[in-house]
Amino acid sequence: MKINKIITLLSVIISLNALAQDGSFLRKKKEQIRAIKIGFITNELDLTPDEATKFWPLFNGFEDKQQEIKKIRLKGYLERLDDDALDKLSDKDASTMLTQMESSEDELYQAKKKFVLSLKGVIAPIKILKLKRAEENFNKKLLQQYRNKKLGR
Repeated sequence: MKINKIITLLSVIISLNALAQDGSFLRKKKEQIRAIKIGFITNELDLTPDEATKFWPLFNGFEDKQQEIKKIRLKGYLERLDDDALDKLSDKDASTMLTQMESSEDELYQAKKKFVLSLKGVIAPIKILKLKRAEENFNKKLLQQYRNKKLGR
């Protein structure tokens, strides 16, 4: 199984090199983070080759759906509300906006439920729990790296 992990990490490194040669800086950074996350999750879950071929399309589809919901819907609401706009918002408009935000949050929750349900036929329940833990640990490490970089450590 170690050879699979080495191959995965090598492919991540090669992907990072390819990404570094074209496109915008922000897109490259997002793709780098995504590639590193894939490597991290691969290590944590220790997927068999059969599990991996079924798992990654589901995972990537969910990640795309989650990003779409967050980017288009949730961030859209918040970006429209700078301090001046928020102060000028009527109660009726604020209530409407809250309802739309709740709908987007519910859509995100339903997508997560559907994703977990689809995973149950692909990987063992313990690996689903390990996935949740791996994602949380990855996010913590990413945030810590960002903080360290920002503070110049």
